[in-house]
Amino acid sequence: MLLYTTEEVAEILKLKPATVRGLIRDKRLIAIKIGTEYRITEEDLTEFLRQNRTA
Repeated sequence: MLLYTTEEVAEILKLKPATVRGLIRDKRLIAIKIGTEYRITEEDLTEFLRQNRTA
């Protein structure tokens, strides 16, 4: 299972890390909390992108 940091996801999505943390806080992006850091699985990121894509 591939895990991304919030910074890596921010880079992929062309967002700021604070925006990614906001998506996690709002439960729009599923993440796992490990210690004080969040990790996002490749599957959860793919699902987020699928649900939020524009045609």
